Amino acid sequence: MNLQAPKGTFDWLPPRSERALAVRETLTAPVRRAGYGYIETPVFEDTTLFVRGVGESTDIVSKEMYTFEDKGGRSITLRPEGTAPVVRAVLQHSLHTGRLPVKLWYSGSQFRYERAQKGRYRHFWQVGAEALGAEDPALDAELILLAVDGYTGLGLTGVRLLLNTLGDRECRPVYRSALQEFLRGLDLDEPTRQRIEINPLRVLDDKRPEVRAQLTGAPLIVDHLCEACKAYHEEVRSLLTASGVAFVDDPRLVRGLDYYTRTTFEFVHDGLGSQSAVGGGGRYDGLSEMLGGPALPSVGWALGVDRMILAMESEGLLGDDVGTGVQVYGVPLGEEARRRMFLLVTELRRAGLTADMSFGGKGVKGAMKSADRSGAGYAVILGDRDLAAGTAQVKDLAGGDQTAVPLAEIVMTLKERLDK
Repeated sequence: MNLQAPKGTFDWLPPRSERALAVRETLTAPVRRAGYGYIETPVFEDTTLFVRGVGESTDIVSKEMYTFEDKGGRSITLRPEGTAPVVRAVLQHSLHTGRLPVKLWYSGSQFRYERAQKGRYRHFWQVGAEALGAEDPALDAELILLAVDGYTGLGLTGVRLLLNTLGDRECRPVYRSALQEFLRGLDLDEPTRQRIEINPLRVLDDKRPEVRAQLTGAPLIVDHLCEACKAYHEEVRSLLTASGVAFVDDPRLVRGLDYYTRTTFEFVHDGLGSQSAVGGGGRYDGLSEMLGGPALPSVGWALGVDRMILAMESEGLLGDDVGTGVQVYGVPLGEEARRRMFLLVTELRRAGLTADMSFGGKGVKGAMKSADRSGAGYAVILGDRDLAAGTAQVKDLAGGDQTAVPLAEIVMTLKERLDK
């Protein structure tokens, strides 16, 4: 039986997996510097959380969720996105009763039953950041800036920021009515017609060419904004410009979730083909109330780790794959040397060096070949004569120089050489 990973998923293997870890760390470093604390929520939640929070009219809820009944008869869903679980956790643990805004970041798996293709997977990894409990354009600008700093830290230059506003509960109903009136006159299939009545903004997010071709003359939210939303959006734009962040105003940008209000944004990269979005987010002032909580105006984003790596590959930032590598590789010759080398390698690791050794009783030729493949800068060779003399041979694998070093001084010697 030839078992394989499920369709739409893949295994992270070294060295790519090491790079994925590095990407996560780079993307989250700016938010950690800005005082955001780490939160980890369950991989599965009560289905109601996503139906209420993400929205019944969204593709995520209507088509893409991994939902099942557990042994207690409860409807459970694998997490398709990270914001609703974070809000649920904040409300459940009363974090919103303390200092506001509550600033949190997360890193974890998400699951969506999507049509599998490059850049669109059924199991994918995101890093996200949320600031809950404050309605302030500076907070929106801060989060966008922190995401930009993350991309910059990766060396990416081809990421573009698209920016829009979706209005609020005052002005959006007027726009919603105008949009519905326009959409009802189009030649659309029945499911899309039903969506017009539930959430017409979602139709603007339809990627099908036959639908997009009919949306050319659709009314725009920017023409229906109230004065408060206009001023709020102008302040976000002004703060971004003052911070040197370039953006493109995209009046048709709506994103794929129902909870967004006012500021909405997306980061895109042209090196990914059709799946150009590498991250995005926005303000979601009404989500807490949708989940049964108090008013808690909030803003956040999620960035795709796998798409980020594809973007880096398209810009040639990853180079050729090489082994994960260690700094020191032990080559024991004989049983007694193997026992002593085991202790020495442990000592090297505890001293902060990365070290490995030859296993499986390989001869000197095979062990040295493994040393070369390990990526180590130095090999430590230990045989019976060395043991008798209380020394080991330290070989520079790049230059070929080899010297005898007392066993008691191996760790100090290698640390000195590797710190240069």
